[in-house]
Amino acid sequence: MPLPPQPNPPAFSPTFAHVPPGPLAGPLQLLPINATVVAVHTADGAHVGSLKLVGGIWKFKAIGYDAAGRMEPGHGPLTEQHNMAFATPDAAEVSARLLGALAGGASSSA
Repeated sequence: MPLPPQPNPPAFSPTFAHVPPGPLAGPLQLLPINATVVAVHTADGAHVGSLKLVGGIWKFKAIGYDAAGRMEPGHGPLTEQHNMAFATPDAAEVSARLLGALAGGASSSA
């Protein structure tokens, strides 16, 4: 089931670089890659992970980047939410749950 196009904020431009510690710019943005992968970016464009369709369940896969810009799967600012499950790649739910868990306001299990 393809993800419908979603409007991006005016300042949104995808980036693939180290995200320093601290709060993340929300809401998170979902960018479809193919039928089973959706990139997850902060509102200001930083790539922080992907949703992957695994066995009929969408799972969040955290991604970080080191200071040299090398990708580090399973790392980054949302490391603790790695493998959080979602029924669908709904931008509002994904943003609320991932950012809520980051702030300590939600459980990282589904």
